Amino acid sequence: MNERTAKFSVGQLIQNRLFGYRGVIIDIDPEFHGTDDWYNNVAQTKPPKDRPWYHVLVDGAAHRTYVAERNLEPDEEGGPIRHDGINDYFQGLGEDGYILRNKGH
Repeated sequence: MNERTAKFSVGQLIQNRLFGYRGVIIDIDPEFHGTDDWYNNVAQTKPPKDRPWYHVLVDGAAHRTYVAERNLEPDEEGGPIRHDGINDYFQGLGEDGYILRNKGH
């Protein structure tokens, strides 16, 4: 990821600092990869575009979010994430977060 090292990893449980929801990271972009229109209309706090952004499955919801690194912190609860898409990405919950599902199976 060049000089921009991601603070979090795929499978890690996180909490959103602004909105308080829990989730699990399913993908990482080394920098913002959305549109200017989305950024201007949705990213209310205007986080930096040149830092990592994360694709997150939201606990107890049917949607996923796209979140700037500065708006995330490690989840202290540690319980499972309730999301219909969890099994599409992970094979289970381990001690350090979710374990990625093998892509070839």
